Amino acid sequence: MSREIRVVKEYPYPPERIWRALTDSKELAQWLMPNDFQPKVGHKFRFDARPQRGWRGYVDCEVLELDEFRRLSYSWEGDANHPVTVVTWTLERIPNGTRLSLRHGDFRGLSGFFDKFFMGSGWNKKLSKILPALLERLTKEDTERGENAPLADSK
Repeated sequence: MSREIRVVKEYPYPPERIWRALTDSKELAQWLMPNDFQPKVGHKFRFDARPQRGWRGYVDCEVLELDEFRRLSYSWEGDANHPVTVVTWTLERIPNGTRLSLRHGDFRGLSGFFDKFFMGSGWNKKLSKILPALLERLTKEDTERGENAPLADSK
């Protein structure tokens, strides 16, 4: 059995636009959870939500890796009684936008099996519906203000 969640999606936006949705605390809060994220390796932050049955309502994290417009990784501790997992985002420029890959891994034990199951469906929903809707809205707002996501040189 795989011990990780993998989701790959393609979006019609440049990596810089997707990166902003992953690393700007306000944008991240609009599609994932309220947070105090800062794009700095070593920064400890928290995602906050309403506690639910079987979950304390927050996730403690620490930025582990940051390669602007390409890769972001952070630890994920959703429950002090469960092993810490790691979330890694990889962005790849493609001809019509960006391929975004999520790897959320290192689930262990019976609790890990259930965590993977529930979080896998959550990540799929976020990346299939919520993030694309936000990207569309924010891109439209940027365009109306005369701002466009800066395009980095293709490599």
